Amino acid sequence: MNTSIVRHRRLRRTAGIRNLVRETHLHVYDLIMPIFVAHGDNVKTEISSMPGVFNLSLDRLDAEIEEIVSLGIQAVLLFGIPASKDSVGTGAYAEDGIVQQATRRIKKLAPDLVVIADTCLCEFTDHGHCGVVHEGDCGAVVDNDESLALLVRTAVSQAQAGADIIAPSNMMDGFVGAIRQGLDEAGFEDLPIMSYAVKYSSAYYGPFREAAQSAPKFGDRKTYQMDSANAREALREAETDVREGADMLMVKPGLAYLDIVRLLKERYDLPLVVYNVSAEYAMVKAAAMQGWIDERAIVLETLTGMKRAGADLIITYHAKDAVRWMNGQ
Repeated sequence: MNTSIVRHRRLRRTAGIRNLVRETHLHVYDLIMPIFVAHGDNVKTEISSMPGVFNLSLDRLDAEIEEIVSLGIQAVLLFGIPASKDSVGTGAYAEDGIVQQATRRIKKLAPDLVVIADTCLCEFTDHGHCGVVHEGDCGAVVDNDESLALLVRTAVSQAQAGADIIAPSNMMDGFVGAIRQGLDEAGFEDLPIMSYAVKYSSAYYGPFREAAQSAPKFGDRKTYQMDSANAREALREAETDVREGADMLMVKPGLAYLDIVRLLKERYDLPLVVYNVSAEYAMVKAAAMQGWIDERAIVLETLTGMKRAGADLIITYHAKDAVRWMNGQ
């Protein structure tokens, strides 16, 4: 017998041994569940490209929140679909906006549930862009600085409604600094910012745009969201947000960008969030519905891989199912 063989398999021999030496652990507290809230009554409309995910009216929201709380999930990320839209996204910062109403309702029903408010204009503008649009010499352009003023108003209104964390996703330059200043001046200096620090212009957002009814009516978002080919740029974006006062950093999407998650984990000591986005969810669901994959195994392996890459928190539409599977249900 060759005694020089290093026998790594000794620590893989039984399930108990494997559990003892497992390096990465997925926990219910790691997961954040996105929710889409819409105007109307008795609305529970399944998103065709995201089976199991729904647009919910406020009166159908309670049952969803009760289920989330019963599973032990600690946080939700709120997106809103307004009754009407305009060129400046008025519904995003209205006192009676759909996200503001949903936040108040959730905090009344489940005070300890962490409500994270997505802070952007795209769901609320009639053109579908994340800021104010003006016609320039080369066509329509998003006005960065004018947009910042409305994003600050949005963040403050969300804070006043009771949001626990502000999560700006708009990718305007200077958005973290502007929102931090606006929150502080409004008396919300203790409210943290979860920055969409590294948000790529990605084909993986397709189903989300159906869910949030936020597809751009013209052009695309490549002038303000990042080029998917760039990694060093991600470090510059994150560094700017850290300097401006971000409390958490996010990488979006997840699967195709786990190298970026690792880069940020090695560089910064802030909590790191990864968004397991809509097309990542939809592809798993579609394959599972065809019987081609083991959905439970694929989802738990994917989420564990995101943690192994460096994510502290994972925003995922799989959250409820994942918790049940982790609990052996």
